Parts: sequence; C-alpha cells; structure tokens
Amino acid sequence: MEKRAAILVSSDSGYKGEREDKSGPVICRIVQEAGYEVIEYKILPDEQEMLSAWMKRIADEGKAELILTSGGTGFSKRDCMPEATMEIAQKVVPGIPEAMRAYSAQFTKRAMLSRAVCVIRENTLIVNLPGSPKAVTECLEYIMSELDHGVEILTGEARECARK
Repeated sequence: MEKRAAILVSSDSGYKGEREDKSGPVICRIVQEAGYEVIEYKILPDEQEMLSAWMKRIADEGKAELILTSGGTGFSKRDCMPEATMEIAQKVVPGIPEAMRAYSAQFTKRAMLSRAVCVIRENTLIVNLPGSPKAVTECLEYIMSELDHGVEILTGEARECARK
C-alpha cells in the first residue's frame, strides 16, 4: 500500500510570512524516512473553521491516511487545533497524545500543558503534535512505528494488533 501523509501547521505569524515554519520540515523528514509520501503541506492561521475544513477535505477525499498537525495545542487564546480536530472526529484515540505527553514529560514538565488530541475520520488518522521542532522530533520519532501500525489496521492492510 502506498502510504500518504498530509501536514498542517497552525500559525498566525507563519501564515502571514512573518515567521519561518521549522516544525513542518521536521515532520516531512520523519514521515518520509518512515516511507510516507507527503501529499500536502499547508500553513494556516489559528482559525478553527479553516483548520477543520482542511483536515476534513483531506480525510473525506481519501487523499492521505495520516494527517499530522503542528502548533495550536497550547493555552494561548488563539490556540484551537484540538478543537478543530475534535470538530471533525468520528473516533477519538486518546492513547497517542497520552503517550506523547508521558514521553515528553521526561524532558520537560511543561509537556503536561499540551492539549493535543488524536482522532480518526474515515480512513485517516489525525495526530496533533507540538509546535516546537525539538518537541515535534521527540514526539514523532517516539510514536512513528505505532502510528504506522495504526494506519495499517485502519486501512485494512493489517488485521491484528496482537504481538506474536
């Protein structure tokens, strides 16, 4: 099966071109190394409707089996990625963000402040990642092999989760 990923960065300043996005390229590198083709990479402002619509389109049109987002998961008044993600959710996958927070807590206690979520819509797994390149690297490298297996189960490529 061809593995396809889409990347969405939530950043007002990145969208306006006032700040270089450094997390998106990190996500691209890691997913490509895992064998995924990056079919779309978009920077949008912290606008819930725009973020939801973009993710919904990717999932509903079957463009990618994995959507990875970066940014918008903190406490800022404009941060709305978890809300945008939950708005289009068909199933919630709490274990992935729980695992990321637990792993990140080894490096910083601020990991507990992440509001990241993970959901399924159609045949697409959507995972919210942190906004910093360092945290994205730590989290995504930690969960990538399990994400890959989850996508295989979701799409019917694999049939069992049990280890042999």
